[in-house]
Amino acid sequence: MKKVLLLVFVTFLFSSFSKVNAQIWKAVVPNSQIGFTVTHIGINDITGYFKDFEVTIRAAKPNFSDAVFELTANTNSIDTRVPERDSHLKSADFFDAIKYPEISFKSTRITSVGEDRYKLHGNLTMHGVTRPVTMDLRYRGTVKDPKSNKITAAFSLRGTLNRSDFNIGTNFPDALIGNEVRILADGEFTK
Repeated sequence: MKKVLLLVFVTFLFSSFSKVNAQIWKAVVPNSQIGFTVTHIGINDITGYFKDFEVTIRAAKPNFSDAVFELTANTNSIDTRVPERDSHLKSADFFDAIKYPEISFKSTRITSVGEDRYKLHGNLTMHGVTRPVTMDLRYRGTVKDPKSNKITAAFSLRGTLNRSDFNIGTNFPDALIGNEVRILADGEFTK
């Protein structure tokens, strides 16, 4: 019994120590992007971005294998380079940006699938719906930025989700707008 209690105590101390020593990294927004691609009329891809977002990483390990990612994006900042389309995407037909002004994501765990490659698991909330998602995450390294002199880490995130799972654009069939949405995000982060 004493061994079990000692093991529990050591595990608690280790996890508390890791949380205390976790460093906070924030996205360098001008050098980062959160994008998506969806197929239009079955033959062409349309790409868009969210211009207003924040991403934070908390990690104690230098390889980020214990990282916790949190993201918020302003749905009203959607940009597909076509103002009329952007207005339609902000409407109740799609994101309903007035009623649901924010998209959020918080990771729940990260699992290694190779050197500097991970599966990032978490909960994504859009359009008032929260669902678990899993994305491919690549840690691209850490360097000292020669311009800012700040230690900078970089990541690439790729994945897919179905817009219908979040009740987005449910009145538009796949033949017009693909249900599958490809997520493409790249970012630089500093402490």
